[in-house]
Amino acid sequence: MSTGEQRGRGCIYILNGPNLNLLGQREPAIYGSTTLAEIGERCEAKAKSLGFTVDFRQTNFEGELVESVQQARQEACGIIINPAGYSFTSVALLDALKMFERPKIELHISNVHARESTYHNSLVSRTATGIIIGLGAAGYELAIQAMAGLVEA
Repeated sequence: MSTGEQRGRGCIYILNGPNLNLLGQREPAIYGSTTLAEIGERCEAKAKSLGFTVDFRQTNFEGELVESVQQARQEACGIIINPAGYSFTSVALLDALKMFERPKIELHISNVHARESTYHNSLVSRTATGIIIGLGAAGYELAIQAMAGLVEA
């Protein structure tokens, strides 16, 4: 589901970390019933309505997520990232995001602060321009709207 060619106002990279490929099946009481494919379609439509394209990716592998951030340095006007479990463990991801000098929005579907303490200290937050937490799948579209404003600033 990649439409990363740059046209219009630019390309927003939307990066998704481990286990998000199972959205809709995995703990629906926490993460909802919307699939990642459905989220991707909504993101493409929202971005298009604002004059952007998206490059929507998911990986279960830390190195691939880091490489996507590195690639974004050449291609993206901003990054929206749901790093999932890597939020709390990946110094490599933190370092890659520090090198991306344009807007970055960290996104979590669930309210991580209302969950176990394991989820309370995100390394990624240290480099994020903004954070969207606990608004479900709708958080992705809200992040795109926010990114449009950040790119204009």
